[in-house]
Amino acid sequence: MDEKPVTLKSLKKGSYIIIDGEPCKVVSTILSKPGKHGSAKCRVEAIGIFDNKKRSLLKPADSMVSTPIILKKSGQVVSITGNIAQVMDLEDYSMFETNVPDELKGKLEAGSEVEYWRFGNRVLIKRLK
Repeated sequence: MDEKPVTLKSLKKGSYIIIDGEPCKVVSTILSKPGKHGSAKCRVEAIGIFDNKKRSLLKPADSMVSTPIILKKSGQVVSITGNIAQVMDLEDYSMFETNVPDELKGKLEAGSEVEYWRFGNRVLIKRLK
C-alpha cells in the first residue's frame, strides 16, 4: 500500500485520506480554533472508497495523516460469474478478480473496457469506458 504523509489542515473536499486503515474520500473539513492558547482542531468527515462507510477524524490541524496513492488503470472484462468479474489489465496483461459494483451489474459484459482503481491488493471497478 502506497501512502504519502500530509498535514490535516491541507486536506480539501474531494481529496483522499486513510482513516482506520481504510482509504476514504473527504466529504467535509471543519477547522476550529478553540481558545487563546489552544491549537486549532480539524474535523474531517469522509466516506470509504471500498465499503462506503462514513468515518470521521478529529485531530490537531497541524498533525500528519496518510493519503493513499490510488492507481487508476484501464482493463478489459474477460468473464463474469455471478457477482465476480475477471479483468485483464491493458498495460501488463495481468489477470485479477473483483466484485461487480451494484451500479454496473446490468451494464457490464465480457469484452467491455473498464476503469479500475487499485490500492494495495484491493481493486474496485469505477466505470465503463
